[in-house]
Amino acid sequence: MKTKAVRIYGKNDLRLEEFDLPPLGDDEILAEVISDSICMSSHKAASLGADHKRIPGDIDKNPTIIGHEFSGRLLQVGTKWQSQFKKGDKFSIQPALNYKGSLNAPGYSFRFIGGDATRIIIPGEVMECGCLLPYTGAGYFPASLAEPMSCIIGAFRAGYHTTPGSYNHNMGIKAGGNLAMLAAAGPMGLGAIDYALHSERRPARLVVTDIDEHRLNRARSIFSRKEAGDLGVELIFTNTGGVEDPVSHLLNFTAGKGYDDVFIFAPVRELVECGDLILNRDGCLNFFSGPTDTTFSAPINLYNVHYNSTHLVATSGGNNDDMKEALRLSSQGSINP
Repeated sequence: MKTKAVRIYGKNDLRLEEFDLPPLGDDEILAEVISDSICMSSHKAASLGADHKRIPGDIDKNPTIIGHEFSGRLLQVGTKWQSQFKKGDKFSIQPALNYKGSLNAPGYSFRFIGGDATRIIIPGEVMECGCLLPYTGAGYFPASLAEPMSCIIGAFRAGYHTTPGSYNHNMGIKAGGNLAMLAAAGPMGLGAIDYALHSERRPARLVVTDIDEHRLNRARSIFSRKEAGDLGVELIFTNTGGVEDPVSHLLNFTAGKGYDDVFIFAPVRELVECGDLILNRDGCLNFFSGPTDTTFSAPINLYNVHYNSTHLVATSGGNNDDMKEALRLSSQGSINP
């Protein structure tokens, strides 16, 4: 069977090609891709080529299919999986397989599976890892957007707070606390706002910054202060582009108290430094945006780490539970990615 796909051959070398898929194995599944959403991680992969951690070194000879946020329907199920899946099932995929400790992932590492394709062969390790996930909601795009939403959910779950005198970590953002999202009026920031407002663990105050007024206005049009207020959240959008002292500006929204959780949505040194300086005691700084610069760094106040229990976390993608949560929330209409 033929497929048409975008394959990567090297740095900034993407080619749209038609080619034959190999015969289907008993432990494989043939599928049709209906929706594939575009991610900045795919741009990073295209820019780095074989230098990317998930992309094989021989793509010049054995190109892989890009695109890791996708959904569709199953066309043919190998005998090994016929008790679990059937032709016509709608699906989404968690690309972070973590198969036997490998970083290999659909959309980066495989020759015959990726979102930028018409038809794909889902290899056995995807099912073995429980990463072929059913979707029962309307349409297909919410299922493809479950992957970026799972990254957001994973980041929210990875943050933590502590109790004096205890070494146990209380996972997640602080319920009823102050949450700041810096440079967060872009696509992933909008998803994070959606989740912060509609998840079970909500902040009392959510401050969203950006330096692009057009993006902020779009965010305001999607998430109204009234809707947020009805959910128990004070929602504030602010443009820090022309602000001389963004640290003081942001602290003023909390009457100088600071933020229990701060998310960084752009790999900018000044943003990281600002986020660190606005943390409350036991505040958690979440560096969400992955840089392409392997030497990227920013100053952190280690005095506050030692005496005020501030801390730094970061995640790169979600896990199966995060994907299932994203699919559940999308299916029931709680979030609208």
